[in-house]
Amino acid sequence: MSKINIYDLEPKELTGMLSGPSFRATQVLNWIYKKNITDFKEMSNLPKDYREALEERFFAGALTLLRKEVSLDGSEKYLFGLPDGKTVETVLLKMKEDEYDDDGKKTREARYTVCISSQVGCKVGCAFCLTAKGGFERNLTVGEIVEQVAFIKKDKEFGEEKSINIVFMGMGEPLDNMENVVKAIKIITHKDALCIAPRRITISTSGLATKIEKLANLNLGVNLAISLHAVDDVLREKLMPINRAYNIKSVIDAVRGFKADKRKKVLFEYLLLGGVNDDIASAKKLAKLLSGLDAKVNLILFNPYEDSEFKRPTTEAAEAFRGYMASKKFICTIRESKGIDISAACGQLKQRDKDGR
Repeated sequence: MSKINIYDLEPKELTGMLSGPSFRATQVLNWIYKKNITDFKEMSNLPKDYREALEERFFAGALTLLRKEVSLDGSEKYLFGLPDGKTVETVLLKMKEDEYDDDGKKTREARYTVCISSQVGCKVGCAFCLTAKGGFERNLTVGEIVEQVAFIKKDKEFGEEKSINIVFMGMGEPLDNMENVVKAIKIITHKDALCIAPRRITISTSGLATKIEKLANLNLGVNLAISLHAVDDVLREKLMPINRAYNIKSVIDAVRGFKADKRKKVLFEYLLLGGVNDDIASAKKLAKLLSGLDAKVNLILFNPYEDSEFKRPTTEAAEAFRGYMASKKFICTIRESKGIDISAACGQLKQRDKDGR
């Protein structure tokens, strides 16, 4: 019988699988998720025979760190090897630095976001995405999703009290692996596991309208981000072939039925491609499209990669686009580019490793 990855299991599942008193499962989970100890031999408050039984039946962790790049801005990109030899990326983004008062006392901790992947490759096939160039290989398991967060918390020595944000914006379309993503979120948010509040988790989707509706009905309390990137179906279909199945109207209709954290707006991500969709005419269409929605717009400047047909927009074009959206009373920000000096584009580190560079 093959061993079971504990990262695949919700706490209630592990409790049901273990013999002895129910608190044993809580002890095991505390070692793994709070103390970042995955070797059963080191779980000193468990009886020796119990630890041996655990080792015979379970393991904790399937990821192997193959490569790590650190940017001057504090961003860190991890390339993980999976048990079947495939690879996947995870990114740690440093959003704000530590702050200190005049006496040198820390007044606020640095803030981090972990960008995690949900698939090896992707089926969506966006024209601008490097991940899409490699095609789709498989869905990540629940444990492979959860462990990305656990690994980084351990690597950075983040204590259990350290608040981090999680975004499903890495490799893959999360709603195309919805069952595993939903279960992973339940583990990530559970008090006996990673205990990260749902309001700190964002699922970014290219717009699988029917899956957005299903996600809404689950009431997970997470936030929603829509990768829109175009304001009419003709251009969006060229950039994102999935628009043939889920056009802009179907996506907007699904968003209207999604109830996120009341303190958060639905986020629309708009990738600015130089000379393609970064003009004021596009900004006007976007403002009209989102009229009546409690929405926030996040403008993303394209991160160029080798052999890409697209180019990065100018700062002037991006600021003009943002300015127009702001004039129409939308909260509109330009996402600060991270990791430009390393393999910044999603899938770039994986491709470089594949090419032996």
